Amino acid sequence: MAEKIDYGLIFAENQQLETARLILRPLTLADADEMFAFAGDVEVARYVSYEPHADVNTTRSVIANYFMKESFGKFAITLKASGKMVGTIDLRVDENNQVAEIGYALHRNYWRQGITTEAAKVLIDFGFGKLNLLRIFAVYNEKNPNSGGVMKKLGMLQEGRIVDAKILKGEKITLIQWGITQAMWQINQKNEV
Repeated sequence: MAEKIDYGLIFAENQQLETARLILRPLTLADADEMFAFAGDVEVARYVSYEPHADVNTTRSVIANYFMKESFGKFAITLKASGKMVGTIDLRVDENNQVAEIGYALHRNYWRQGITTEAAKVLIDFGFGKLNLLRIFAVYNEKNPNSGGVMKKLGMLQEGRIVDAKILKGEKITLIQWGITQAMWQINQKNEV
């Protein structure tokens, strides 16, 4: 029988992840103003599961009750050069099944610059390389194909289309699911060398 993975300890030992341009780190209440700049933006919130934040106090509450309460796997995306927080990304791990879902939101001034792809890649590398996950998946609202483009760049394959998956902001939505297995990730790692 395989040794049980201590996900909490691994996350505790890796609270900051870095790329060439980015630092992924835990959120704090000090991030509220920068997070509100995108979480309160109707355009950013259009295709994600939350309503645009009404004010910075709503953002503070979300940081405290979602990002800080159980912080493992939940990161601020910050620019290395300036320290500015431009988005959030999280890896929601199902420990019993060794799988995880990745989700993200990014300030619209930073869209189409490869930031989400770069942040998600380091998180996927962490998920397979450190957490020994079997599979990582992501879903997006079919009305937001740019998010699917990120998933494709990450080496994920489209796994399915879920019609009327849920009601989001009063509207039935269709979700597109993409995923990558550890075996696929290992092949991609070899091809990058």
